[in-house]
Amino acid sequence: MIDHKQVFRPKLFSLLKDYTKADFMADLMAGIIVGIVALPLAIAFGIAKGVSPERGIITAIIAGFLISFLGGSKVQIGGPTGAFIVIVYGIIQEYGLDGLMVATLIAGVLLVLMGVFRLGTVIKFIPYPIIIGFTSGIAVTIFTTQIADIFGLQFGGEKIPGDFVGKWIIYFQHFDSINWGSVMVSVMSVLIIIFTPQFSKKIPGSLVAIVFITAIVYFIRMYMPELATIETIGDRFSIQNSLPDATVPSLDWEAIQRLISPAITIALLGAIESLLSATVADGAIGDKHDSNTELIAQGIANIASPIFGGIPATGAIARTMTNINNGGRSPVSGIIHAIVLLLILIFLMPLAQYIPMACLAGVLVMVSYNMSDWRVFSRLLHAPKSDVVVLLITFFLTVLVDLTVAIELGLIIACLLFIHRVMQTTQISVLTHHLDPNDETDMETHEEHLFIPKGVEVYEIDGPFFFGVATKFEDIMSRMGNRPKVRIIRMRKIPFIDSTGIHNLTSLCEMSKKEQIHIILSGVIPSVQKELEKAGFYELLGERNICSNINLALQTATDFLAEQTEA
Repeated sequence: MIDHKQVFRPKLFSLLKDYTKADFMADLMAGIIVGIVALPLAIAFGIAKGVSPERGIITAIIAGFLISFLGGSKVQIGGPTGAFIVIVYGIIQEYGLDGLMVATLIAGVLLVLMGVFRLGTVIKFIPYPIIIGFTSGIAVTIFTTQIADIFGLQFGGEKIPGDFVGKWIIYFQHFDSINWGSVMVSVMSVLIIIFTPQFSKKIPGSLVAIVFITAIVYFIRMYMPELATIETIGDRFSIQNSLPDATVPSLDWEAIQRLISPAITIALLGAIESLLSATVADGAIGDKHDSNTELIAQGIANIASPIFGGIPATGAIARTMTNINNGGRSPVSGIIHAIVLLLILIFLMPLAQYIPMACLAGVLVMVSYNMSDWRVFSRLLHAPKSDVVVLLITFFLTVLVDLTVAIELGLIIACLLFIHRVMQTTQISVLTHHLDPNDETDMETHEEHLFIPKGVEVYEIDGPFFFGVATKFEDIMSRMGNRPKVRIIRMRKIPFIDSTGIHNLTSLCEMSKKEQIHIILSGVIPSVQKELEKAGFYELLGERNICSNINLALQTATDFLAEQTEA
């Protein structure tokens, strides 16, 4: 039985016991600043994912509140992130907005199940090259999706393809429609974001860029309409300034079957990014998050978000670090950030219609640059060849094919390479004359050599005995050629054995019996011994032939040879 109280322990409730007024004031300031920082990103991410801008803010409000209220991290800030742009845009293109809502709902359920079954720690073991490969690939894809708005390209009603190569082909075909006003707005936005930190560490550059550029474009529209050629949010979307009514997406078995694959991708991506963000936050504040509680909170947030018209959400590293840097001390700051966004949505959202699309494109260019981790990517190119292979395959599949395929194939390749590495670390040696006790430990014992009787071979297995290594053991034995009277298999350095290893060991014992070769097992550790006992090895070999150490095994072999001679 799973102890749900131990699995689900929100940080907020344990921290409130010792919560002070000073803590609240620190969280209040941090929450207000993070809410302001989140505003332009929520709008930009919403539009980039193919939905209206207020859906991005709704996601930050609903999911952000629940992730802070129920999460396993003290300072995690949740909401829409750049990592989801590619997958969400693809789902909307193929299944529509209703399909996205259903996929997000299913993903939320999967995330809750991951937490309930304690998979939070397992997610952490996804190889680093896979994480960098697909985050860098997502960054390139985000940049590609913004080219049309950066240059203000017009496609004459022609639909932009969903694939990377198709996008660039249509871009080049319509580069003669460049709007230089859009180019100037994009460049100015990027420059403002880059240089704002030199003047203010508190106010985000993205917010400064949006306010400043929007004011200029609004002035041009009001007083110089003949120059107003730059597209704004209001030209493309109609904006609502209230939370929509709660509606549960219609679920049927056919929809679930169609959307289970993208839902798994959303769940995996959400789990990886949220736990990665929480881990980074732990390092910054010297705390330790509860990964399973965090996954359950992320799941509940992604169940609630589509019900109120939101999109997938996860932990956001940039906003979480902003929270920490501005004094956030508890999940209260995340809750305040959600309240700030709700007030902005109700009272200021109509003004968002004047924000130029090229300005948001500039914001997303900087998001993609920061997400790319190009320095880490280039450093990993000098890593072992197996890591480079995983990195490049994940990266190119993310960019050229599909994020789902990239994660799946990347994990498969990483697993195969891991098995190959373990096979290389597991050593099998054969001894036929003597054993040197000085080779047995890391210090000299000055004991006499243990002599191996004639007709006895000792096989030493050093490392896990699993399906990848079992055949290696068989190959070595077949190459030996000769048939000893006794084979002693030393298993003291085998930390675990799987079902394939047990099967191959059983086959070896049965084959040896037919060839009249006596098998003795030596130094079996308790956990492996338990597995062998369940598999019937005591009945197969006899209890006297499963020895606790090599001295006893050699004595058993000597006694057996003597019995054979007497017979």
